[in-house]
Amino acid sequence: MFAMFEEAGKFMAGRVLSEAEASAQVELDSGKRVKVKVAHMLLKFEQPAPAEFMRQVQALSPEIDLDLAYEFAPEDEFGFADLARDYFSAQATTLQLAAALLRLHEAPHYFRRAGKGRYRKAPPEIVRQALAAIEKKKQVLQQIEAWAGDLARGECPAPIREQLYRILFRPDKNAPEYKAVVEASRATHTAPLSLLQRVGAIDSPYQFHWRRFLFENFPKGTGFPALEAPAITDELPLAPVRAFSIDDSATTEIDDALSVQGLGSGTVVLGIHIAAPGLAIQPGSALDQVARSRLSTVYMPGHKITMLPDAVVQNYTLAEGRDCPAVSLYITMNEATLEIQSSQTRLERVPIHANLRHDQLDAVVTAPWLEDPAFQHAGGQPEPPVERTTLSFLYRLAQHLKAQREIVRGKPENFNRPDYTFKLAPRAGSAADTEPDGTEEVLIGTRQRGAPLDLIVAEAMILANSRWGNWMAELGVPGIYRSQASLAPGVKVRMGTKALPHAGIGVSSYAWSSSPLRRYTDLVNQWQIIACARHGKTAALAAPFKPKDADLFSVISAFDAAYSAYNGYQAGIERFWTLRHLQQRGITELTGTVFKEGLVRADELPLVLPALGSQDLPRGARVRLRLGAIDEITLDVSGTVIERLDAQVQPLPAEDEAQEDEAVAGPIAIALNVDEASAAPDAPADNQPP
Repeated sequence: MFAMFEEAGKFMAGRVLSEAEASAQVELDSGKRVKVKVAHMLLKFEQPAPAEFMRQVQALSPEIDLDLAYEFAPEDEFGFADLARDYFSAQATTLQLAAALLRLHEAPHYFRRAGKGRYRKAPPEIVRQALAAIEKKKQVLQQIEAWAGDLARGECPAPIREQLYRILFRPDKNAPEYKAVVEASRATHTAPLSLLQRVGAIDSPYQFHWRRFLFENFPKGTGFPALEAPAITDELPLAPVRAFSIDDSATTEIDDALSVQGLGSGTVVLGIHIAAPGLAIQPGSALDQVARSRLSTVYMPGHKITMLPDAVVQNYTLAEGRDCPAVSLYITMNEATLEIQSSQTRLERVPIHANLRHDQLDAVVTAPWLEDPAFQHAGGQPEPPVERTTLSFLYRLAQHLKAQREIVRGKPENFNRPDYTFKLAPRAGSAADTEPDGTEEVLIGTRQRGAPLDLIVAEAMILANSRWGNWMAELGVPGIYRSQASLAPGVKVRMGTKALPHAGIGVSSYAWSSSPLRRYTDLVNQWQIIACARHGKTAALAAPFKPKDADLFSVISAFDAAYSAYNGYQAGIERFWTLRHLQQRGITELTGTVFKEGLVRADELPLVLPALGSQDLPRGARVRLRLGAIDEITLDVSGTVIERLDAQVQPLPAEDEAQEDEAVAGPIAIALNVDEASAAPDAPADNQPP
């Protein structure tokens, strides 16, 4: 005798070896013997054999019309045999009984289980909803199949093109667009990104990187709501100074300016003046919410996304010819020894005499010109609209401050590699401020780190950020600090609310405060500094953020993540333009220096790449490379060593070794559901874009 029984929701058949009152011993076709409860044995039969019986049952079951079966089924609870006799005939065979059992079991949207082999009709409304859902799922599966077929043939359906970045980087794995790409990828044995490239889903490499960045960081777009800059209502005194700023020509958010008083008197007062949006923008206001959502200005060649609307920025920027509200730090010092005697913070209006542009003046304001009053440049270049004696004093002070920091730091700062500048030539017929589209000609220049104007501003900002950080700590006012425990490899810069030393810069504390128009941390710190200036020893009670304020930790966490993402994009898009530079100029060979694990750093471009043949060369070896194919999507290029250029290796400076991670910007890993972010090291030149 054979029996059909249910086990763990599945129907099986086998030979009954023995049967007791409550259970039976059943042997399956595989030879395995199982103990089956009698209540689970739904049918007994003599023939055919179990395997053939189940095959015939599975073939007959789909022939049962569910709509007709539903119509025949009783309204009350019923058994599968009752339905089989109503559907087939009163003399329904064992095969027909078993087929009815399988059909009922596989149609829960029509029939609900009421026990072993027993069922109840589902309400008509539930059946209609279930059938609609089944039909919808069927259509979705057909759509997935059709889209996958299109992709395999080299065509890109519009819905997949529209969902490109979500599919690649933040997929909903239940979405039909995602499933179609996966199915087509498997069918064609092609990686998803390569498949989407091949079918034309990616308009251009530049747009791919740009729109991916927007998708991940600005999903609602980069536009601003209609907001007005609030007026500063404080009655601010006018400072008796002639201040000037030093920035790049493209800078519109002029955060900082300098002034010098008392030259020749023996006592000099250095003024460090920071734009004061914190006097107008209040925590929790609409403008604050905008700034907090962006957290920083995003920089890239030929374009930027500002933290605040330009119309708002222009109300507070330190533009020449205006008396601008500022938070000013005055440092009184001995003119001869440069020993600092005292410092004071004031809220005031500062006359801005000039906005100097270092890219226009670096060739004029050189070390010889600053150190020798008699030195004159050949060609009669015009001098800047700031007294030479003022700039000379500031350069001497900057060198002194740098030397003091290096003593604390324990080793000198070496700026052996230049900073690279990127400029995009406007497309024909387009305005100068038009957003790039990737077809522009890119011009890559160099600017040596530590140039005099750069050094003047960097040291002044470090001095201000350190002094204000210490002052907030003395008054018990929390701020946002950057710290580094040591210069040992692997010890990273951290952000926190405690005034801890920054070993990389060589100061006892460092609170970013000098770029409130460009960084949200600086705006937060400015609110705290304003409270210190207004309330002195009771500032901790009046400051917007109190000690252990959870909101302050939230700002730090959000800023850290956003700043890393922005820096990662800047590094990646600069690498894109470097690769485009190679293509535009037909560069197939270049020279470089081996510096890490088979990687070579180009001598005259901001490019690090793997090079075949460099693995066994010592660090510091100079080589000539032949470049391979360039992939502008993955930002990948490799090279092959074709010539060794040096007979003896010149050791690379230790500072270069510490900055290796900064130098390596790519290639970028791109695959389904990829999410990466790279962090940039802290840079002393606080006036430079992040």
